[in-house]
Amino acid sequence: MVFYVVVAILLFGFLIAIHEWGHFITAKWMGVHVQEFAIGMGPKIFSKQKGDTLYSLRAIPMGGFCQMEGEDEDTGNSGSFVKKAAWKKIIILSAGSFMNFVAGLFILLFLFSQAQAFSVPVINDFMEGFPYQSEEGLLPGDRIASIDGRKVYSTNDVMLYLALAKDENLDLVIERDGEYLKRDNFPLVQREYTTSTGETQMKYGLYFTLVEASFKNTIKEAWDTSFFFARSVWVSLEMLGEGQAGIKDLSGPVGIVSLIGEAGTQSESVLLGLNNVFYIIALVAVNLAVMNMLPIPTLDGGRIFLVLINRLYFYITKRELNPKYEAYIHAAGFVLLITLMIVVTFFDVIKLVR
Repeated sequence: MVFYVVVAILLFGFLIAIHEWGHFITAKWMGVHVQEFAIGMGPKIFSKQKGDTLYSLRAIPMGGFCQMEGEDEDTGNSGSFVKKAAWKKIIILSAGSFMNFVAGLFILLFLFSQAQAFSVPVINDFMEGFPYQSEEGLLPGDRIASIDGRKVYSTNDVMLYLALAKDENLDLVIERDGEYLKRDNFPLVQREYTTSTGETQMKYGLYFTLVEASFKNTIKEAWDTSFFFARSVWVSLEMLGEGQAGIKDLSGPVGIVSLIGEAGTQSESVLLGLNNVFYIIALVAVNLAVMNMLPIPTLDGGRIFLVLINRLYFYITKRELNPKYEAYIHAAGFVLLITLMIVVTFFDVIKLVR
């Protein structure tokens, strides 16, 4: 357990560090003066000045930061962040999330390169007793194209959207022989089926087609899984908005590290355990990429939103907004975000104790 927790902490640090590196490399590219680029947090254990940037390694192997001149105030220097064009600011602010997404994608590519085959959302067969196998229902070879208006890209999507279905009857769109067919109010729900091992379980009664894990299919599977992770964030936000989930259902770093530790410990071997850990880290990487782009103050998405608001204000008034007001907004957002993290961490600890 301790081994996997240490691995999880180091990987968390890697995700934050690569996020900051994305900001750093694009800031340099756009001519912004980077005062310090740090790997890790806490006291310095090593630092070196190179050009106008201090490169430092810090004691706590979690995260890092990219300190740019003029992020929240106009220093009058042409190399300050606030002096740059809006499109340059947006590229710099987006780069961190972009790097997180790329990291998640490459982790999945590495994991899936070990696979022999992948499941695709094309029906191969049905469990014995499936009641809707017909021309008017479903047939082997049908590709599930959408469920309740949500487009399906992978079997992960199928299982997620079936689980989220609010009614017993679904609105399906299937592709059969190149033609898209609607199956409105289709009663595809879990029923008792006997599995190949003789057990009786609640299943949907579908067997999906397997395709060879060729180079092309591996890339496609990694890409589709990355976007499945991204869509799961939006689904979670919808559930929060609709009251189907609450703050108690959220997990912060403590909860995620605990989950990773359990996933590793319960695996049959260290190799499988590490694979499970890396899969969860890929999920976290993509989730970080999406969450950080939400238009919330102090997050990069919130900063981008204010850049756009500033441009709109300039076009209307021919004046720039005072950077100090943006700093106030981000400070307030930071306090709210830290408060939320404290609350989420509290519930994570409660779950661990229980």
